[in-house]
Amino acid sequence: MQTKPKSGAKRAHQAPADPVAGRPSDLAAARRVLELEAEAVRGLIATLDANFTAALDRLAAVTGRVVISGMGKSGHIARKLAATFASTGTPAHFVHPAEASHGDLGMITKQDAVLALSNSGETSELADLIAYTRRFAIPLIGITARASSVLAEQADVTLLLPPMVEACPLGLAPTTSTTAMLALGDALAVALLDRRGFTQEDFQILHPGGHLGRHLLRVSDLMHGGAELPLCGPDTKMTEALIEMSAKSFGCVCVVDADRRLLGIVTDGDLRRHMSAGLLLQKARAVMTVNPKTIRPSALAAEALGLMNSANITSLVAVEDGRAMGIIHMHDCLRAGVA
Repeated sequence: MQTKPKSGAKRAHQAPADPVAGRPSDLAAARRVLELEAEAVRGLIATLDANFTAALDRLAAVTGRVVISGMGKSGHIARKLAATFASTGTPAHFVHPAEASHGDLGMITKQDAVLALSNSGETSELADLIAYTRRFAIPLIGITARASSVLAEQADVTLLLPPMVEACPLGLAPTTSTTAMLALGDALAVALLDRRGFTQEDFQILHPGGHLGRHLLRVSDLMHGGAELPLCGPDTKMTEALIEMSAKSFGCVCVVDADRRLLGIVTDGDLRRHMSAGLLLQKARAVMTVNPKTIRPSALAAEALGLMNSANITSLVAVEDGRAMGIIHMHDCLRAGVA
């Protein structure tokens, strides 16, 4: 018969696990992974040779797209590399090798080049894709660890990964090898970027959204030009200048000559400084501020915002070769997320 423990008696129990216990070994495992993968990337540097340049030559000559393919973990790396190539000026897309055998080979044209990733070089799903490139003389670049593999032997250019140990303690899960593939693919994409002279302006065109796009926005992307730009001549009466200011809602009007060269600007502040009974009888040249602060249309919007903040003004005229091309307001920058 079971008996209940007396009131107040201590019950046997296990002490709770120390939440810090095991952390040193966890960190050791993490450091081992990072050291192995860093060593593999460093090893790639020593292996770069004429084959890398030959691969660049093939990719730079492509008039179509770079098609990147791989299976399993290599496929995930291939997807990322396709995005990197495309965002740095080399049109590219990913084709799944298994789907390629069921119709997606039609995505690959004779104007393209194929970059195939396979650590073993014997990935069966790549067989049809490799055969397709050989049949139609489509440039094939392989990234693999085995020089004697099917991929290495069939590729026009092979980039061999150096011997490396997978970071997985079982030596099975692709870890170090996929990191090396990723790094080598990034090296190809960036080397192509350099070779093509891909500029900051090109980058902004391909990255209109997100922080990068906002950071690289130009004044020309945000400024108001054409009919939106408030303009008047130096001999325009202030009655008419005020109508133009009110209609365009920028709190100012640009005073320009017949060739649209900026002579000055009339702002709300100028109106207050010249406030008198005869203000409306005066001409714009008598009220305007000469040599106002301006900005280049090609300047970054962030530069314009900084200039407006430092000068304690709310708008800038965009001037090119002395001519008024547009106007940018502080609110334009803020709405676009420029900071």
